[in-house]
Amino acid sequence: MNLLFIFPLGGVAMKEEERILRMDHYEHGIVINALNALRNDLIGQQRPTDPVDDLLLKAIDAPYQKIKRRSHHAAR
Repeated sequence: MNLLFIFPLGGVAMKEEERILRMDHYEHGIVINALNALRNDLIGQQRPTDPVDDLLLKAIDAPYQKIKRRSHHAAR
């Protein structure tokens, strides 16, 4: 199972680009846990968590994409 993250890059005046990260279920869990730990640290420091919250939600809601693999028989 692979997750597909698409992050828009650039500002208002810049051409919008996207960055795609492909990761398996285990890697996705690491990202979620790391962002949650960062969020908890910010809460402990009484700092705003809005950017981390947005990124955490984006990571949680990232779409799945099936990988298209050719069968070893298809190459014949």
